[in-house]
Amino acid sequence: MHPMLNIAVKAARRAGSIINRAALDRTQLEIHSKRANDFVTQVDKAAEAAIIDIVHQAYPDHAILGEESGALPGKSGGQAKSAASEYRWVIDPLDGTTNFIHGFPQYCVSIAVQQRDATRHGVIYDPAKNELFTASKGSGAFLDDRRIRVSKCVQLKDALVGTGFPFKELTRLDLYLKQMRQLMQNSSGLRRAGAAALDLAYVAAGRMDAFWEMGLSPWDMAAGALMVQEAGGLVGDLSGDANYLESGDIVAATPKVFPQLLAALR
Repeated sequence: MHPMLNIAVKAARRAGSIINRAALDRTQLEIHSKRANDFVTQVDKAAEAAIIDIVHQAYPDHAILGEESGALPGKSGGQAKSAASEYRWVIDPLDGTTNFIHGFPQYCVSIAVQQRDATRHGVIYDPAKNELFTASKGSGAFLDDRRIRVSKCVQLKDALVGTGFPFKELTRLDLYLKQMRQLMQNSSGLRRAGAAALDLAYVAAGRMDAFWEMGLSPWDMAAGALMVQEAGGLVGDLSGDANYLESGDIVAATPKVFPQLLAALR
C-alpha cells in the first residue's frame, strides 16, 4: 500500500470511530443548517479535524480541501511549502449527514489525494458496516483486501442505477425529473441512498451498475470516481467529458452501460 494511501486509511478509520461513538446516542447531536436541506453536526467537524490532524502530522506541507474547513494551505512556508503544494487532500468527513442524523446507516468518510489536480489515491470508509474501499491510480480498487471490479452489465435495461436528488439545486429539478422518468422506463431499477461517495464505491464493487447525480462538490466525487475507474468503469460529466469535478455533474457506469446512460440522460 502506498504511504499516502496508508495515511488516508488511518485518517478515515479515526474519523469512523468518532462517527460510530456519536451514533450510539444521536440525542446529543447539535444540528445546524448550512443552507436548505444541507446540515452539519459537531460530528462532521470533529471527524474532519481528526483527518486533517493525521494528514498534517505525516505531510505538513500538503494542502487540504475539506467540506467543513474549506481550502487550507500546508503548515510550512518557504521552499518546503512550494515543493509540496502539488499535493491536495480532498475530504468529506461524513458524506450522508442527513442519513446519519436520522440513524439511517448509509454514510461514509471519503478522502482523496490529488497530485497537480489529478486524483492518485482514494479511500471510502463505511463505519456502520466497517467496509473499507481503497484505490490507487494504476493499482486497482479494493474492498478491504479483495480486488473489486464493476459488474458485467452490458445493457441499460438490465442495470440497477443509483442517483441522488438535487436537493441543493432545486432550479434543476425539472431536468432531474425528466432524467428520472427516462431511467425508470429504461433500466431495471433506481436507488437513491443518500451518500454519493458510497454510491460510487458500490458501482466499483458491482453492487450497482451505474450512478449519476448533479450539483455535487469535489469531496463527494474525487475518491469514488477514482475507485470506479480503477475497477474498470467509466466516469464523466453529462457530456461524457472528464470535467465532472469542476461541473459537479457525474455519470459513472460499466463500460457498455456508460454511453447508454449518457444518451438516456440527454
